[in-house]
Amino acid sequence: MRAISRHGRSGTRGRRSAGLLAALALATAGLTAAGPAAHADGANLVRNPGFESGLDGWSCTGGSGTTTSAPVHSGSAALKATPAGSDDAQCSQTVSVRPNSSYTLGAWVQGSYVYLGASGTGTTDVSTWTPSASSWQQLTTSFTTGPNTTTVTVYTHGWYGQPPYFADDITLTGPGGDPGDPVPDAPGGLTAGTVTSSSVALSWNPAAHATGYNVYQGGTRIQSATGTSTVVTGLTPSTAYTFQVSATNAAGESAKSAQVTATTSASSGGNPGNVPKHAVTGYWQNFDNGATVQKISDVQDQYDIIAVAFADATTTPGAVDFTLDPALKYSDAQFKADIAAKQAAGKSVILSVGGEKGSVSVNDSASAENFAASAYTLMQKYGFNGVDIDLENGLNPTYMSQALRSLSAKAGGKPVITMAPQTIDMQSTSSAYFRTALNIKDILTVVNTQFYNSGSMNGCDGQVYAQGSVDFLTALACTQLEGGLAPSQVGLGLPASPRGAGSGYVDPSVINAALDCLTKGTGCGTFKPPHTYPDLRGAMTWSTNWDATAGNTWSNGVGPHVHGLS
Repeated sequence: MRAISRHGRSGTRGRRSAGLLAALALATAGLTAAGPAAHADGANLVRNPGFESGLDGWSCTGGSGTTTSAPVHSGSAALKATPAGSDDAQCSQTVSVRPNSSYTLGAWVQGSYVYLGASGTGTTDVSTWTPSASSWQQLTTSFTTGPNTTTVTVYTHGWYGQPPYFADDITLTGPGGDPGDPVPDAPGGLTAGTVTSSSVALSWNPAAHATGYNVYQGGTRIQSATGTSTVVTGLTPSTAYTFQVSATNAAGESAKSAQVTATTSASSGGNPGNVPKHAVTGYWQNFDNGATVQKISDVQDQYDIIAVAFADATTTPGAVDFTLDPALKYSDAQFKADIAAKQAAGKSVILSVGGEKGSVSVNDSASAENFAASAYTLMQKYGFNGVDIDLENGLNPTYMSQALRSLSAKAGGKPVITMAPQTIDMQSTSSAYFRTALNIKDILTVVNTQFYNSGSMNGCDGQVYAQGSVDFLTALACTQLEGGLAPSQVGLGLPASPRGAGSGYVDPSVINAALDCLTKGTGCGTFKPPHTYPDLRGAMTWSTNWDATAGNTWSNGVGPHVHGLS
């Protein structure tokens, strides 16, 4: 379920009821029900659920998992997983299930910020968590599989910067999958694709009878995948790595593939494009919806990144195009000249993809390449510095990451890449948007979350905060800052005027107080961030047009404050 969209072609966005927003906040928090888990018919489908056989059947990111003899919930062993850096210590297992069937997932956990979830359900992926369990605590959740779902991935993970967490006696109860499947063949054709200073893109051929794949780095299993490609992140610049892949299903795991070696590139350092250390982003409307109609040359000087809204979907899956709205009476030649003039003044002009009515879908390797190729063509045609991802109808983190890496490679490795997720999209590192941001962290410029049209939401401390307050901005930004994004990759997105959104407009003074709280520890409300983040990128608004309509109050109020951050 997603929040009501913001970046639409209408002036004022929709509103939702307070009751629905409260329910959403509770659902996002992953509150667990008291009492024992309800069990669906069938035995436990999880292999090695108590870790009595070490990590057999389990894959933990970055070598973060091991087994321990104390503490344990039952038996002689339990999982111990340690978050580190940009790794939340996710341990997962792919389990064979039946379509259109109900399942209950449970686990006993101990530690701070421990999550339990299932992905690939074919309906709604689920998760639940506890902010603090000083002794063993049971987590449970349930789901129903989709009509074509034959496997799901169950997982646990912790939180960045937190101590190790423990998990034991993980159960998935419900109808089992087809027991007659043979062990899959070993995958062939493993290839290393796009390489950056901290990541390697891998792809391979489908293996017969496979329902999932395990990825090995230097002989250690580091992650799992449901498709035939993935991106390994968190690597060291100028370092050679070896990779192998195995195939899995309910019957077992295949032999590993042939080994492939890839060497990461040297770290490029510096800021991407012309983006200053502290930047203001504004969306420019390629349509007339009652706000002041502008040309790019009219955009206020306080804006460092100008996001042209929006690119259009085409009949080719994943591909995008752009056409100036005739209502603007703006020629291509003048548009290109105005972009070049802004760039000469030190600004970046990028193309935003999506919006409220955007229908761009990148769900496989072919559509990912179509996206990258078409976006690069538009960058060449108009001179755009990069792209903004504002897909409010969902995105696939695997293939959107692949698309953006391909675009980065085509553009020479330094396009400006921004994202504008809704608040609900950045509440958990397991969400698709957050996963995409972390997947491309080495090439990502900034995530400007839309902190409006959302109602009350959870902060990084597990408390619920009301929209339109300093606490709301700082506590929700904290989730991203403590969740693995660099401070330079986090910005605060707010409407430029009350007419720019259905709800959530705040006076520029509130935004400036939140910026000071996050960067300096001053101006805070009741919520106090666990750290200060002097390199916080800045702020964003929808839109430069609504800002102009309101007499440029937003840019004149927020812009100088952002640029004055030390």
